[in-house]
This record gives sequence, C-alpha cells and structure tokens, in this order.
Amino acid sequence: MELIFDYAPIGMFVLLLFLLFLGVPIAFSLAFTGVCYALLMWGYDSAALLTSGAWGVMNNYTLIAIPLFILMSILLEKSNIISELFDAVYKWSGGLRGGIAITVIIVGAIIGSISGVVAAGVIGLGLIALPHMRRYKYNENLSLGTIMGGGTLGQIIPPNLNMVLYGAITGVSISNLFAGGLGAGILLILIFIIYIFIIAYIKPSSVPALAKEERVSLKEKLNSIKSLILPMILILLVLGSIFTGVATPTESASVGVAGTILIGIFSKRLNWQKIRDAIFESSKMTGMVAWILIGAATFSTVFSGIGGNQMVSELASNVYGGKWGVLFFAILFIIILGMFLETMALIMLAAPIITPVVVEAGFDPLWWAVLFMVILQMAFLTPPFGFAIFYLKSAVGEKVKIGKIYKATLPFICLQLIAIILIILFPVLATWLPDILNPE
Repeated sequence: MELIFDYAPIGMFVLLLFLLFLGVPIAFSLAFTGVCYALLMWGYDSAALLTSGAWGVMNNYTLIAIPLFILMSILLEKSNIISELFDAVYKWSGGLRGGIAITVIIVGAIIGSISGVVAAGVIGLGLIALPHMRRYKYNENLSLGTIMGGGTLGQIIPPNLNMVLYGAITGVSISNLFAGGLGAGILLILIFIIYIFIIAYIKPSSVPALAKEERVSLKEKLNSIKSLILPMILILLVLGSIFTGVATPTESASVGVAGTILIGIFSKRLNWQKIRDAIFESSKMTGMVAWILIGAATFSTVFSGIGGNQMVSELASNVYGGKWGVLFFAILFIIILGMFLETMALIMLAAPIITPVVVEAGFDPLWWAVLFMVILQMAFLTPPFGFAIFYLKSAVGEKVKIGKIYKATLPFICLQLIAIILIILFPVLATWLPDILNPE
C-alpha cells in the first residue's frame, strides 16, 4: 500500500491523460480520476474531503465575475460588434502590405479587451477575416496562424476569466494582474506585427496590399471610426473602473454587462430576443465552466492529499541551476500540462502546486503571475489539444484540414516563446503598468 501511495501522484496524471485520449470530457476526466484515487486511498471516508474541496471553489465570491464576463462576451457577439470593428480597422490598414493580418491582430486585441473570452476572438475572426485573406491570396499558413494568434490575445489582455480564477486561487491582486496582462499583451501585439512586417519584406507575395482601386477614401476612413466609439466606451467602463479603484473586478464585470446591454439597445444592435438568447447560452457555458472547476477541485484536492504537491516541490528544488532551474522546471511543467488540459483546469491544478515553489525560489508573485498567463496563452496553440485549434476548426469547417491548422500554430508558438524569454530577461515588461498605477 505504501508503494501505491508513493507513486499515486504519477498514476493520477497517467489515468487523466488516458481518459482524455479516450475522448472523455475534461471535467469528468478530472472528477473521475480524483474520486477513484480518493476511494483507493481513503475509502468512503473521503466523501467529506471531496465535497469540501468542490464547495470551496464554488463558494468563492471573486468567481462571480466569470459568468458575468461570459454573458458580456455573448452579448457582444449578438450585437455584431466584431464585424464592425474588423471593417473599421481594415479600412485604415488596407493599403499596407500585410494590412489584413495586422487588422486581425489589432481587432483580436480589442475583442480581448471587451470580452476576455478566447473562443469569441478566434471564431469571430475565423468567420470574418479568413474569407478576406483568401480573396487577396494571403499565405494560408500565415492567415490561419494570425487568426489564432490574434484571437488568443483575449487570454492575456484584460478583462480575463483566467486571470480572475488565478487571482482567486493564489491571492495575487486581480487588478494588478489585469494591469500586468495589458502590458504583456502590448508586447505580444508588437511581436506579432513585427513578424508580419518581416514576412512582408522577405516574401511580399504572401501578404499583398489591396489594389489602389479597392482602397477607401479618407472620408470613408474617418466615418468608420464611429464604429469604434461604443467599444472604446465599454473598454473604459470595464478597465477604467478597475484600474481607478472605483470597482473590484467582480463589480466591473457587472458594469460591463450593464454597459453592453445599454450600448446594444441604444445602438439598436440588441433586442429582447437576443438578450434572452445570450442569457441562455451564457448559462450553458457557465455550467460547463462550473463542472470543469468542480472536477479540477476534486483532482487537485486528492492530488495534494496524497503528497503530489510535495513531490513536485521536491522535484523543483532538486533541479540543476538554483532559482533559474526552478523557473525552467515550472515553465516546462505548465507547457506540458497545457498540451493536454483546458486552461481553467490547468490553472486549478498547476497554480496551487507550482506558484508557491516559484515564489519561494525568490521570484516576484505578480511577475510570475503575468508570465504564467503568457505561457497559458501559448497553451491555446500547442498541439495536440490546443483549444484555439479546435475553435478555428469549428469556424472554418471542412474548408481547412486540421493538419494545416496544426502547422500554422508553429510560428506563433515560437513568437510566444520569444515573448516569454523577453519577460524573463526584462521583468519590467510585465510589471511596468502595475508600478505606474500603484507606485507604492
């Protein structure tokens, strides 16, 4: 029995990955694994432990922001704001070589800052931008990669569901994490755009500019700015209320929902039927998220109880290279988990295990939190289970084979690795905005 107990943490991950490869939904894979090992180790006495772990997650006030941000993102989708944003930015960048790809990155960032849901960005851009890129004969690999890279900016640019969850678990200030994420998001936007410019210089035919007769006049460009006004107001309402300290992230989420509804009604983009449909869809999505959180809480409670946290901590402390060896181990640990797990489940499992180890090694908790989020963004792209891959596949259907989408992720995974290296070498890239907003 002692031998089983010693190797139980490894066995839990093996069973979890086996269930995922069988196609069992991640929430139930996590819960099943946790329950099985709890019964194996402690018998029926483990019931109280499992229920208290799940209740602890669901009773967390901060997590109320999650269903509110989900509702806000669906209301935005119903109001067709994404297509109008794309059209506005597209008119200004159309004469630039690679302009459509740059538009995708910028619009992806804006979508991220008003919804915080990656699925909305990737699917919306896949439906709207890919037909334009094909029409102008953009390189397909670049087109698909740009849509996934731009769409996943919602993972790092606040408001963000995963940041809310991470802050609730680790105690890191969500407001400061939002600010750090915004700074890191700006870095990623610049890296992506520079990459597009380099491609345009090396191989101009892969990212052509619009023909002169297809470019719009200055008057049309100025008129298109009108469609940016309402989204910008919404961004200021949500992020402004957080950064100024007027509202907590949970309160700002309700501000965002109310603002979205008022803007939608005022601009005649929303009606009662759309609002009702959005509430219904957000309820389904919130239920899915809740089951993931319960499953992850069950898994992590049992994993911690059988010594899994201690095992990971000992592995990290024994790696070569001191604090930098610990950091490399932590990054590799998250990247490997990110290849298989949904991001919320990954946070629930990895944050309580690896964050104390990294902080104990001497790294700033906020800096590590921002770096954790950047690595998590890369997890959306890493095969075999990168969720952005499947979001895009659902948008394009049979028009694009899954193999091409997998291939298209590789350059953007490399770009995100560059961002990770830069944040490690220059920690101020992750902390400059929190330092400005909270100088004390």
